[in-house]
Amino acid sequence: MYTTAFLDLPPLLTAGGTVRLPGSKSISNRVLLLAGLSEGTTVVHDLLASDDTRVMLEALRVLGCELDQQGDTVHITGLGGKLSVLHADLFLGNAGTAMRPLTAALALLSATQGGVFTLSGIPRMHERPIGDLVDALRPLGCIVECTGQEGYPPLRLAGGQLKLSAPIQVRGDVSSQFLTALLLSLPLVSQDQALTIEVVGELISKPYIEITLNLLARFGIQVQRDGWQRFVIPQGSHYQSPGSIHVEADASSASYFIAAGAIAGIDEPVRIEGVGNASIQGDIRFIEAAQAMGAKVTSGPNWLEVQRGEPGKGWPLKAIDLDCNHIPDAAMTLAVMALYADGTTRLRNIASWRVKETDRIAAMAKELRKLGATVVEGEDFIEVTPPASQGDQTAWQHASIHTYDDHRMAMCFSLAAFNPLAPSAVKGKPQGHAGPSQMALTPSGGGLGAAKPWGQAISVRIEDPRCVAKTFPDYFEALFQVARTHPDWIPVITVDGPTASGKGTLASALATRLGYQFLDSGSLYRITGLLALEQDTDLDDANALEQLARQLGEGIALRFDREHIWVDGRDVSEAVRREDIGQAASRLSAYPGVRQALLELQKAFRGLPGLVADGRDMGTVVFPDAALKVFLTASVAQRAERRHKQLISKGFSVTLDEICADLEARDLRDTSRAVAPLAPAADARKLDNSALSIDESVDTVLGWWVQGWPHVIVRH
Repeated sequence: MYTTAFLDLPPLLTAGGTVRLPGSKSISNRVLLLAGLSEGTTVVHDLLASDDTRVMLEALRVLGCELDQQGDTVHITGLGGKLSVLHADLFLGNAGTAMRPLTAALALLSATQGGVFTLSGIPRMHERPIGDLVDALRPLGCIVECTGQEGYPPLRLAGGQLKLSAPIQVRGDVSSQFLTALLLSLPLVSQDQALTIEVVGELISKPYIEITLNLLARFGIQVQRDGWQRFVIPQGSHYQSPGSIHVEADASSASYFIAAGAIAGIDEPVRIEGVGNASIQGDIRFIEAAQAMGAKVTSGPNWLEVQRGEPGKGWPLKAIDLDCNHIPDAAMTLAVMALYADGTTRLRNIASWRVKETDRIAAMAKELRKLGATVVEGEDFIEVTPPASQGDQTAWQHASIHTYDDHRMAMCFSLAAFNPLAPSAVKGKPQGHAGPSQMALTPSGGGLGAAKPWGQAISVRIEDPRCVAKTFPDYFEALFQVARTHPDWIPVITVDGPTASGKGTLASALATRLGYQFLDSGSLYRITGLLALEQDTDLDDANALEQLARQLGEGIALRFDREHIWVDGRDVSEAVRREDIGQAASRLSAYPGVRQALLELQKAFRGLPGLVADGRDMGTVVFPDAALKVFLTASVAQRAERRHKQLISKGFSVTLDEICADLEARDLRDTSRAVAPLAPAADARKLDNSALSIDESVDTVLGWWVQGWPHVIVRH
């Protein structure tokens, strides 16, 4: 999961391949609560790992359930409808799927078995209305106190005396979660009589009630219903564990990849595994909306495949006018798909958007306008007209998308990175040098390597990408797994400098802060040096060293992360940092054949969403088109002092003068070699980090990056 402050998405050109989705949030939290209320042990498979499920699991643990979790499987020994803890304070974050049903269940149990419970969340949760559920519980005799603003969490549940003779009324036109909460909870108190729920007003989000009824049946509760206005829980109902249950993948999360296929599935489809046409989730009907816009969809019980439609038939996408009551969450994806449509898309009956993690109608309108779209918003609708080309210019705009701590805002707007494909993107003849902004698909939609006329490409910054943890922690990793672009469009930051200048430490920290790939180019030379010494290869034999270098990434498998380096499955992280290996690497790096052998390998590290590369010629030879080039200029004395401290801490006996002499020799060798001598690129920004801490150096470079965006990312 990306935990960076922001994530810069370069322009994307195609999508294809396979993605397996995480479990459904709606199903996961319903199943967890039902298992917690049932008698016996339920084994839940394929559970979603997210913020919402985490808070539900913690709540069940606090309430006395026994939990044993291993990966996405959890064994839950439930309460059997009997409270074992009578006082608890539950913090539920921003998880409405935990707050609403736990409120109803604990209010009813508290009224029949005693106990006091408080339920709270983050500030946004305290802005999400729960008054309609409270108004349904209080007439039953439950004591429910709103300890802050009336009608909103936080809540205090403090016993009561139940009165269940009259039908229980609840509004259905604000959130279906209120009805779901009652349906999940009332079987706890139905031993003596049947209980009737009457829905006041039109019930929205009916598909989510279908999920609730389906899962109740799995746990032994057969609810009878009269249309969508009256639900009856039979007398004597009690929860029966199904033993084991599998959570199907999240159909709402599938919408982003369905959209990616509809927009950019040109050469191959996007295949989505974990959910299909047998899904019990209402959001699976997003497929129908995508098909109405032009997507080509095939499906099976547990999979979907989506491609872009044929030109003139399915592409550009068709604008639609749709009542979205049946797909309230997934409908958000349609608002961003509308950017790729011909005409104005109108999404209706979405009033529930306003009481979600944020006011989604207002938020969606504001962020779409940043991209250049024309948007009209109403109380329960939104209209989106895509940016229009204006002569040889496009109305698309670079945009930094505020996500409002709302996972769906982040995931929806990632699709705007496919903007080079938009019908309103200007495609004209390249002017002068055919740089990245003129690299495009071949006329058939094929390979990315051919230089073709292409217009402006707009970069998109997603603020606070970590908010996707609510339902899909690895969303961006999954997106980059199926998205493709031209390598020249992937942003690169290079950090060059002499030996012991701290470039590796700085580059690694930058990569972590930006969520980018990391290339320690020096490690490739050190690995070559290590293998040369282990194989007794003569360090004066240029041909033998070149052949050894060519095996890296081919016959010899390499794997990197921020801390470790593996060669053919062997961790060589410590070995390559030995002083003798560093000296060997410095010697062999002077050979042109070795440098050429490693050049393509270094270029291959350029992957989505971006790369930070450190070395001595990253900005001059390997990535001359890098968006930002940094050259460190720490003095020999300062570098020697740093190296001396490192070596002394590792138990090496060496003098400061010896280290100075060694560094001066390496600097001379690096600056005077015939191929790629050490020197700053003409457009590099020099950083004297002699007196700077690593955090100060990182903050300085990040400041340059932020100030330069978006111009440093996409050049025209």
